[in-house]
Amino acid sequence: MAIKPDTLAMFPLWFVVFLLSLTCHEASHALVAKWGGDPTAFHGGQVTLNPIPHIKREPFGTIFVPLLTYFLSGWMMGWASAPYDPNWQRRHPRRAAWMALAGPAANMILVLVAALAIHAGILAGIFHSPARANFTHVVGAAPGAVAGGLATFLSIMFSLNLLLAAFNLLPVPPLDGHTAVGIFLKERVALRFVEMTRNPAFMILGIIIAWRLFDYLFGPLFTLGLNLLYPGLRYH
Repeated sequence: MAIKPDTLAMFPLWFVVFLLSLTCHEASHALVAKWGGDPTAFHGGQVTLNPIPHIKREPFGTIFVPLLTYFLSGWMMGWASAPYDPNWQRRHPRRAAWMALAGPAANMILVLVAALAIHAGILAGIFHSPARANFTHVVGAAPGAVAGGLATFLSIMFSLNLLLAAFNLLPVPPLDGHTAVGIFLKERVALRFVEMTRNPAFMILGIIIAWRLFDYLFGPLFTLGLNLLYPGLRYH
């Protein structure tokens, strides 16, 4: 299979953004768990923005799968994880819910950082809103390799983190949203909900449901994100 030159050229940008996004996501889980009384991930070295400990914990999900999906489909998917103590979750289901919510929250912060950087570039005259936008082309750039590369980097950062935040917030196991719903439930009900759906069969079913749902959800969500990024413009 021939690999297009553009695919090779964009690979470093994709991989850097991908690792940054997963690292921030998992480090946030680990940090909030530590704040909530579970130092498991902290002792495992996961409270860090250094991607190496996260890669060592999940080399298949952080290296192999992203490489495979990128060169087969042109975009990256994968995963990482932060360990936690299930007994701590049973004792403190609401704290565990905040821990789960921390990962998607970190991704939304990266979306906002990308949006602020895009608007700073527009004010500086090196970026502009594109006539048509897609996952890797959220912002247009003035002529030049540096401006174009930075625009692509910020576009991927905006789009990928919006995707990661929204996907992980779906309230099905084993995604973060499944545990995060405990914020809105009484502790006893939250514990019962988590225990009831911990079965591996529910997790497999949850991933299938989430994947099917997301096909319908992300398009409108991405359009909404673009229209919030560029108030007054109407993307469809």
